[in-house]
Amino acid sequence: MFRWLDHTGEAALAIEAPTQEAVFEDALAALQELIGVGERGMRETREVAASGPDRSALLAAWLAELAFLAESEGFVADRVERLSLSERNLAATVSGRLGSPPHLVKAVTYHGLTLEQTDSMWRAGVVLDV
Repeated sequence: MFRWLDHTGEAALAIEAPTQEAVFEDALAALQELIGVGERGMRETREVAASGPDRSALLAAWLAELAFLAESEGFVADRVERLSLSERNLAATVSGRLGSPPHLVKAVTYHGLTLEQTDSMWRAGVVLDV
C-alpha cells in the first residue's frame, strides 16, 4: 500500500508492505500513478537493473531507473513480472506501456529516504523532486 504525502515542490511517497519485494512493486505502482500513460500505448517489457550501497539506496535507484525509462523512451512500467533482490542489487523484468508521459520527475532524492522492517511490515519513504 502506498500513499502520496504533501511536500512543498516535491512528491513524498510513503509505502507500507508485508515484504520488501512488495515495497518495490508498490513504488512502481506509485510512479505509474504519477506519470502513467493509461491504456492507450502498446504493451512492452523491459529489463531493469539497479544497485546501491544499501536497500534504501536501492529503492531510490529503482525509482530513478523507472523514471529514466519514462523520460528517455516514453515507457511507463505498470507491473513487475520478475524481481530479484539482494542487499545491494536488483534485477527485474517489468511490463508497461509506451506513450508520452509528462516530464514530472526531475530526480529521486535521498532526503527522508528510508526502507526498514518493523515487526511484520516493511516501511519506506522517498521524496521525488518534481
